[in-house]
Amino acid sequence: MGYSGEREGDAMGRLSWPFVAGAFPTIERAEGVYLYDASGAAILDAAGGAVVTNIGHGRRRVAEAMARSASATSYVVPPFPTPDRQALVDLLGDHWLPTTMTRAHFASGGTEANEAAMKLALQYQQAIGETQRTKLMGRSISYHGTTLSTAAISGHPLRKRGLESALPSFLEVPSPYPLRAPCGINHDQLADFYVDQMRAVIDFEGPETIAGLIAEPITGSSGGAIVPPDAYWSKVRALCDEFGIVLILDEVMTGFGRTGKVFGYQHWPITPDILVSGKGLAGGYAPLGGVFTSEPIGTAIANAGYQVMFNTFGAHPAACAAAVEVLTILSEESLVQAAEEKGDYLHKRLQAEFSEHPYVAEVRGRGLLAAIEVVASRDTLARFEPEAMMTSKIVAEGLQRGVFFYAGGTGEVRDIVCMGPPFVISLEEIDHLVSILRQAVDAAVEQVN
Repeated sequence: MGYSGEREGDAMGRLSWPFVAGAFPTIERAEGVYLYDASGAAILDAAGGAVVTNIGHGRRRVAEAMARSASATSYVVPPFPTPDRQALVDLLGDHWLPTTMTRAHFASGGTEANEAAMKLALQYQQAIGETQRTKLMGRSISYHGTTLSTAAISGHPLRKRGLESALPSFLEVPSPYPLRAPCGINHDQLADFYVDQMRAVIDFEGPETIAGLIAEPITGSSGGAIVPPDAYWSKVRALCDEFGIVLILDEVMTGFGRTGKVFGYQHWPITPDILVSGKGLAGGYAPLGGVFTSEPIGTAIANAGYQVMFNTFGAHPAACAAAVEVLTILSEESLVQAAEEKGDYLHKRLQAEFSEHPYVAEVRGRGLLAAIEVVASRDTLARFEPEAMMTSKIVAEGLQRGVFFYAGGTGEVRDIVCMGPPFVISLEEIDHLVSILRQAVDAAVEQVN
């Protein structure tokens, strides 16, 4: 029931894909929470792919909706309405988005959506006459995409290697990382500690030069489901309001139920100016990203006569049809509530298994977004050396035992193992997932030690 670790893709022929070789199983089908490899062995998808799958694999009604759409409108240039596009817009507006979000732009995925959001923040400032506001801020532990601009604003050194000299420059502010907060900062002071550092960057650069801040409400796989201090987001929202900075929340990973709320930011009493979605919007059945803005932003850009350029495959009709079915299933089966309830169970089981583990510093996350941080010493929080490749070893050990976990970290932040299973996972499957994770961690530590 495990995976051998051999690269099955070597039989693909002359053309090498993936571009950089690795040891990956060939997946021939998927159903529910399981992937099935070429031998027929089942792999429990504890990662939900790349923390994407929410309603589970193999939903026939989604595939049928996509087929109907492709038969009717195989490709239509994005500005033209189609029935599937209109159905998605109506469903989002009536049942999913906060009332403050009144404008929508669709892309082919999270990277494109985040880049569009960054452009919208800049265009908005220009449209209202704040022409000196040309700077955007990102956070030190983050991931927003693979284009030059989204990679540059991400706090993810590993995914910038070989690009550093060509990347555009953006401002960086510290990400909350409570586990590794400086000594002497108590829990009640943590929010102020991080927000004060953000204020210092703003003051140094000049508030009148800053257009926007892009951030994940709960840091995704780059930091491993890091939940900020409770007061953090209210204080950040107030800081952005004080200085006229557009707040962009990247919910590509956390949106549409992953954390037990429709959107991750809803764990706190705030609302963004621009909201970005991706993975959960179409649940992995089709490439789709969404960008939603407040009416003041939309009105200003429209009145200025600026273009909001579409991506060729943005709002593809079949992808919109998939999203409508995915969102409908989420509602019909109360899967956002299920993510909250099953997430609580997952976190309790992880705490029970790892709270005293000598090589696990922390269990963290919300809902069905969870992670553990593995360390060489729980007492000092010393990390394993990069050469140990601890996360890769744990993922490989999990695959050997028939469970797929997601590797997290940024290179500097490392030894992070993430979980983001489909919302249809059972409690028994969660028990199995946690048991295998314990075995994988122990086996990887034994290899290194």
